[in-house]
Amino acid sequence: MNEPLAFLGFSTTPLELISFLLAVTTVLLNIRQKHWAWLFSIASSATFAVVFFEAKLYGDMGLQFVFIGASVWGWYQWLHGAGDQPLVVSRLTRAGRGWSIAAWAIGFVLLSQFLDHLTDTDVPHADGFLTAGSLVGQLLLGRKKVENWLVWIVVDLLYVGLYIYKDLHLTAILYAVFVVLAWTGWRAWSKLARRDA
Repeated sequence: MNEPLAFLGFSTTPLELISFLLAVTTVLLNIRQKHWAWLFSIASSATFAVVFFEAKLYGDMGLQFVFIGASVWGWYQWLHGAGDQPLVVSRLTRAGRGWSIAAWAIGFVLLSQFLDHLTDTDVPHADGFLTAGSLVGQLLLGRKKVENWLVWIVVDLLYVGLYIYKDLHLTAILYAVFVVLAWTGWRAWSKLARRDA
C-alpha cells in the first residue's frame, strides 16, 4: 500500500506525499492565522510519524506525537489563550528569548544523549538538535510569537540536509519550501506585531 512511486523525479511513497501536502497546507494556514491549521498539523504529524519511523529518525518520529499534543494546545491557545480572547501576534521579551535559547540547548543535550545511547539512529546529534529546536518553534507558534518563524527558518534549513542524507528527497523539498514559507510568515507577523505595538 505504501509502495515507492516517482514524484517530480524523486522516489517517494504515498504516505510521504500525503504528509507533504498536509504540512504545506498547515504552514499556509498558520501564516494567515487560521486556527484550522492545527487540524492539518495533527493529520500531518500522524502521517509523518510513520514516515520517520521507517527512516529510523526516532527523534523526529517522537516529535510528531508531541506535535499532535502541542497542536491541540496551540489550537486552544489561538482561540482562548488571552483570557478567553484569541491571541494576538507579539514578540518575545529579552527574557523570553533567553529562555527559548536555553530550552533549545538543554533539549539538544538530553535528546541527543537519549538517541545516541538508546536507539539505532545514525544521526543522534542532528536529530536531537533539530527535534529540540522544533519543540521550541512549536511552543512559540502556539503563543503567536513572531520569533517562532526565525526558529523554523534555522531548523528547516538544517532539516533539508538531514532529509537528503536520509534519502527522504520529497521531505527535503518540503522543508526547502518551509524555509520560504517561514520567511514569509516572519515578514507578515513582524508587520502585525509593529502595528499592534
